[in-house]
Amino acid sequence: MTPTTSSADRSERSGTTRIELLPVLGRRLLHVVRVETITPAYRRIVFTAANLGTEFPFRDFAPTDHVKLFFPDPRTGELVLPVVTDRGWEYPDGSGAPIFRDYTVRAVDPLRSELMIDFVLHDHGTAGRWASRARPGDVLGQLGPRGHVLHPLDYPRYVVAGDETALPAVARFIEEAPAGSHMTAVIEVADAAEEQPLDAADGLDLDLRWVHRDTAPISPAHSSALETALRTVDISPDEYIFVFVAGEATALTPIRRYLRRELGLPKEQVDVDGYWKRGVSNLDHHSEDSTGG
Repeated sequence: MTPTTSSADRSERSGTTRIELLPVLGRRLLHVVRVETITPAYRRIVFTAANLGTEFPFRDFAPTDHVKLFFPDPRTGELVLPVVTDRGWEYPDGSGAPIFRDYTVRAVDPLRSELMIDFVLHDHGTAGRWASRARPGDVLGQLGPRGHVLHPLDYPRYVVAGDETALPAVARFIEEAPAGSHMTAVIEVADAAEEQPLDAADGLDLDLRWVHRDTAPISPAHSSALETALRTVDISPDEYIFVFVAGEATALTPIRRYLRRELGLPKEQVDVDGYWKRGVSNLDHHSEDSTGG
């Protein structure tokens, strides 16, 4: 469900990305109501919770907003959801360390009190294994979002790119883009079977480019197929343009350097976010350092 944006909100969101912290960190138990297969390796899980429709904060063109999802211990089935206090997170006596991951908010339907989260399916992590087996009635814990990342709405052109972990955010960029703007979207997935339908916002001029990681050419000088493909996008350092790229943190380091140093784009026009890092659980992607300098 695509939210609407008031003219006042648009006038306040120009030039730079703005962080809007929320006074209360939402805490709730999420109940699975249905599971949708998007591609062979991509699954959308729809949750509901008490008062979710009226109390869950959701803003237009804040595609990177995310929540922390808490998973049951795969050995014991215990679900530990911390209590948020002035001293930080607190846990019930005797409980084990919680298992949690950050996930992008794909969509919220306030009328049906539903929250949609997209999962990449894989067997080497708790979240992916849980998502592959999820059924209606299953329960997760949720904290957040702790705030909104409000991207500017006044750019005539946007370039957004990422791997499948960034696809929910990229999809929201495409769905919620300002009318009359131009957008180039570069999305790296394993192969053609992993492409999924994306609905462009009304009035958006979209150039959508899928990159198949298993077969796409990679320059010897580049870190990934995503970097090779992104470098084919015509970007002028003098252009008033906003660029967002997300994915594996190590692979994004040269991309960030390309945008900021080689092209010379101003800092406020570039957002490069390491969503995950090989061998690291719960990467802190709030830090700019997570993508390298």
